[in-house]
Amino acid sequence: MNEQRISSLTPIGDVLARVAALARPIAPREMALADAEGRVLAEDVGVKTPWPAAPTALLDGWAVRADVVADAGPYAPVFLNPAPVWVDAGETLPRGADAVLPPDAVTGAEVHASVTAGDGVRGAGADAAPGHALRRAGEILRAADVAALQAVGISRTRVREPRARIVAMPGCDAVALAISRAVAAFGANVIFVRALERALADEQTDIVITIGGTGAARDNASVAMLRRMGEVAVHGFGIAPGESAALGSAKGHPVLMLPGRLDAALAPFLVVGDALLRRLTGAATSEAMPVTLTRKIVSTIGLCEVVPVRRIDGGVEPLASGHWPMQAITRADGWVMVPPESEGFAAGTQLAMRAFP
Repeated sequence: MNEQRISSLTPIGDVLARVAALARPIAPREMALADAEGRVLAEDVGVKTPWPAAPTALLDGWAVRADVVADAGPYAPVFLNPAPVWVDAGETLPRGADAVLPPDAVTGAEVHASVTAGDGVRGAGADAAPGHALRRAGEILRAADVAALQAVGISRTRVREPRARIVAMPGCDAVALAISRAVAAFGANVIFVRALERALADEQTDIVITIGGTGAARDNASVAMLRRMGEVAVHGFGIAPGESAALGSAKGHPVLMLPGRLDAALAPFLVVGDALLRRLTGAATSEAMPVTLTRKIVSTIGLCEVVPVRRIDGGVEPLASGHWPMQAITRADGWVMVPPESEGFAAGTQLAMRAFP
């Protein structure tokens, strides 16, 4: 095997610029809303007509006009002719009714309680109105979103669902499984494969992510094969951990090659893999939680460092620097990033924490 040594590390900003050049949003496709949970929306989702179209009952009870029963009470019932109409929750109110009384407020035609207009009623357009998106392009559909959209009559939507091939080199199955779960969280159709050559040659895929075989010297079988079958744009990221990661392309799709060690795979995936998948899906930028650092972080100028942190009283504390012990990963509540131009952060610094996949 020809050795491909890493002569220098590419600044993470330059790696991310390559991401923008290599990955483009994939074509959206329409699918049944019931099957779209976990997918990234390709367009805003909303209704074309108000929902509900007319006022409906929020509860089972008696439909009345509030002004007619304004003086009703337990000792001074109001007699209605005709008698109030019973409505079930979700049923359209009869013409003229603007409130719903509970079941025990009416006996025959006698009303024993007053009510205010709108009580027990869902107004026309209260659930959804034209021109107001219920979920926006770039957002991931949650289970509750699917149920809510179905409730207002939406049955189909358009999503971006990248086809991802995850390739594990020997001994890297556990790490590959963790990465594949993280990829699936972007709504990707993930296929776990063994044959790197087949994955790189597959013209029906949108991204290939490999784990293992990116070493700086002899242990670089993955990078060597990508060099033969496609293009290696970068080998050696300016990130810690994960310096031996690589980025390239084959058959028109991006290829991200991660080291086989868990921390060295996670860190570049969290920064570069995240950017690739957001580029392919059009997913919005992930939300970060503002946190206060309780203990200083020391970092090396020139390297982007990913640091696992855990919550404690008063903020978060860093758990590792450089190599992450397994106990740092299992105890972490999230991670923060130290940019390459920084020597670290002092205690008390406000940072943005993001969750592990």
